[in-house]
Amino acid sequence: MVLLTKNSFIFLLIFFLSSVVYSNAFQLKQVASGLGIPWSMIFISNDEILFTERKGRVGVLNIQSGKFNYLTDTPEVMASGQGGLLDVAKAPEYKQGDWIYFTYSKAIQDQGATTLARAHIDGHVLKDWQDLIITDSKTDTGVHYGSRIAFDDKGHVYFSIGDRGVRSNAQDLNSHAGSILRLNLDGSTPEDNPFVGCSDVLPQIWSYGHRNPQGLVWDNENKRLWSIEHGPRGGDEINLIEEGKNYGWPTISYGKEYWGPVSVGEGTHKKGMEQPVKFYVPSIAPGSLLHYTGDAFKDWRGSLFSGALKLRHINRITLDAQGRAIEEERLFENLDERIRALLQSSEGWIYFSTDSGKIYVIKPK
Repeated sequence: MVLLTKNSFIFLLIFFLSSVVYSNAFQLKQVASGLGIPWSMIFISNDEILFTERKGRVGVLNIQSGKFNYLTDTPEVMASGQGGLLDVAKAPEYKQGDWIYFTYSKAIQDQGATTLARAHIDGHVLKDWQDLIITDSKTDTGVHYGSRIAFDDKGHVYFSIGDRGVRSNAQDLNSHAGSILRLNLDGSTPEDNPFVGCSDVLPQIWSYGHRNPQGLVWDNENKRLWSIEHGPRGGDEINLIEEGKNYGWPTISYGKEYWGPVSVGEGTHKKGMEQPVKFYVPSIAPGSLLHYTGDAFKDWRGSLFSGALKLRHINRITLDAQGRAIEEERLFENLDERIRALLQSSEGWIYFSTDSGKIYVIKPK
């Protein structure tokens, strides 16, 4: 028989409470810890999550055991500032052995450029790495790389690029920075992109006027592309992304300058520039975006979820049938974690990662 001291009992109680948190509707359980900064996650089997770490590692986590290992032959990334190995995604009809897509910051003459690539997994090896497009976005600022990936239902891949710390980039259509790009799955440019044939616009651009979109998701039911991006001091935005549209940065913004209570640009509205579906003042600092389609939490179906880095919670937005934001809920504020990536499982459970190197799951109670 093992007798617990008072201190041992308190330690075990704290450990239990930190691992499982209950509410009336769900439970929150810690799945793994001890990772780097897990920037993105996808399921590659029912029990395995493939995750990226910003410093350049790619790992596989077994969600049953909590054990993980790292793949070999990963690419060299420019892991400085906000750059590194960023998003990982798979196409809608993915099956084992298919291409897996990545974005990362690539060093070009000592400057960083957001790059879309793809590779295969062979056991514990990442192989057949292909850079599909090294974007025209390089700067030496080390900030605002974007960068999330989404797929539509017609064989296109979208990915976001921040303004790279140079505000004017977002209105310069000869630069990929500050834009969302649309490509075919092999990296070629679709002939029906809005600016194909325009001599003064890069043809991969789908939308522009973005500051730093770190969330991008396709709503297949309503055929909508959603983005969430960082504002400066206030002015984070959720945008419904449409073909060829200008989302205003830095000409219009709901944020203020970092150096004082002064509005950015010309104000909040301008003809020919799109309004956000929702903006946040103060900033929550969004790190990801998920459109929830599961059955585990029926009240959440159709909601947009974002991980908040600065205000440390999961942000849930309820949308109406027209795609308007009608309600906001903030979950897990007491967890006090910078929440980075979000992932939905086949059961409809929600997994999320934190910058402290943990992965959690939200399950029905």
